[in-house]
Amino acid sequence: MNLEGKQLIGFTVSSEGESVFQAPNPSTGETLPTQFHKATKAELESAAQKAQAAFKVYRKKSGIEKAIFLEKIAEEIEAIGDDLVQIATAETGLPAGRIQGERGRTTGQLRLFAQLLREGSWVNARIETAIPDRQPLPKVDLRLMQRPLGPVGVFGASNFPLAFSVAGGDTASALAAGCPVIVKAHSAHPGTSELVGRAIQQAALKVGMPDGVFSLLHGSGTEIGAALVQHPVIKAIGFTGSYQGGMALVKLAANRPEPIPVYAEMGSTNPVFILPQIMKEKGAAIAQQFAASVTLGVGQFCTNPGMIIANKSEGYQPFLTDLETQFQSVSGGVMLTGGIRKAYQEGIAKHLENESVDIVAKGIEGTGFTAVQPILFKTDARAIGEDHTLSEEIFGPTSVLVEAESKEEMLRIAETMEGHLTATVHGTPEELVEYADLIDLLEQKVGRLLINGFPTGVEVCHAMMHGGPFPASSDSRSTSVGTAAIYRFTRPVSYQNFPQALLPEELQDSNPLNIWRLVNGEFQKI
Repeated sequence: MNLEGKQLIGFTVSSEGESVFQAPNPSTGETLPTQFHKATKAELESAAQKAQAAFKVYRKKSGIEKAIFLEKIAEEIEAIGDDLVQIATAETGLPAGRIQGERGRTTGQLRLFAQLLREGSWVNARIETAIPDRQPLPKVDLRLMQRPLGPVGVFGASNFPLAFSVAGGDTASALAAGCPVIVKAHSAHPGTSELVGRAIQQAALKVGMPDGVFSLLHGSGTEIGAALVQHPVIKAIGFTGSYQGGMALVKLAANRPEPIPVYAEMGSTNPVFILPQIMKEKGAAIAQQFAASVTLGVGQFCTNPGMIIANKSEGYQPFLTDLETQFQSVSGGVMLTGGIRKAYQEGIAKHLENESVDIVAKGIEGTGFTAVQPILFKTDARAIGEDHTLSEEIFGPTSVLVEAESKEEMLRIAETMEGHLTATVHGTPEELVEYADLIDLLEQKVGRLLINGFPTGVEVCHAMMHGGPFPASSDSRSTSVGTAAIYRFTRPVSYQNFPQALLPEELQDSNPLNIWRLVNGEFQKI
């Protein structure tokens, strides 16, 4: 495995900067050998200019051409083989099986977007034909469809080195939309990023995409990322990470001479509500599944259930005992970076100092340089209402059990919640009807609402919504997972009284692409 530690700028490589950094191995604490050059402002400028030139060509590529490109990227990633698994495990501390699964998810979502492009109806074509003799005024011919925004900046995520990074959902959806991409690689896994970046570079060359359709920049600080957001060529940003990081980008983008959208997915607590009867009937199973969900991947998922709300009814004490037993049996593990481990420990310490919080159970201490211990806390509805910090996310294998005395307290908790990615309700069929007002409240607070399940498991498909009201994400109208993510990087354009020859194929009367279109208010393919 030969890593160069250089920027990928279109079809070229570059290492102009004298400043370098190295990634640590979170399992051992050792510094990995490859030195990565931090991108310079001049290298960013080169990538931006190439992206701008590429957009003029790439925006006009057909759906089939873009689909072939995405499919070729998937093939090139798979062709890296075990080298990708080896470097990713060394940089993240994640097990090989997790990396292999994430690679499959990454290539799968690339192929899913290719499928969307091949079918073609995603452009949401709308046609209103002219009525020249309409009274009192004639009706003009109007046709509308989605068109690409322009070059997009993408920030790699720490917790998903493949699926939310260089060739992850942000990149896949932006390329599918027709937008060139400049990726700021995450400094925790630069080698993984380079290998995947090369795969995209090779795919672009092999299928004849324009130079500059993709670039990859390295950097261990905030300077190059801030410059990427502020560059006038960039028309949108995709980000997955912390609230602090996401909001910093949102503010930078808003203060540009031309403000641009930042699609920041910033995590959440993902509350789980347990209704009384199902707790009595299935409390032991729910406790086991909950403990597994909280500690899956050492709790380093944005959908980690960081709060569970249970009604102190007849079945509560056995349920509490089951939760304690389950948490005592789960193991901790290595966190992705020393910084994430530090933040986890600080969050735990803050809860320990709070007089309204008790410890229910501690899990088994993990082994490794950045290892942590799972822990389950307990508080009550009054404390949650008075101290909003108790409901804030602690990124890692921990959760807070909130004791509610009544249905009214559960409703009050839901009413005062901020935005989350998900919320879950466990209940019998009869209870779910009885608690319909709770479900109605939660629908207003989240992007994905689950019944009798757990949120750690985000299906990559056409119907997934992965986002939520602020502060879970910066724009609750968009998803960062699934094919609907493509609309973050498009804008609608209307064509009035255009001759057929000048119209995009998607809007021509003959419908040469045979896609579904809304014609005079009716969906049809003819």
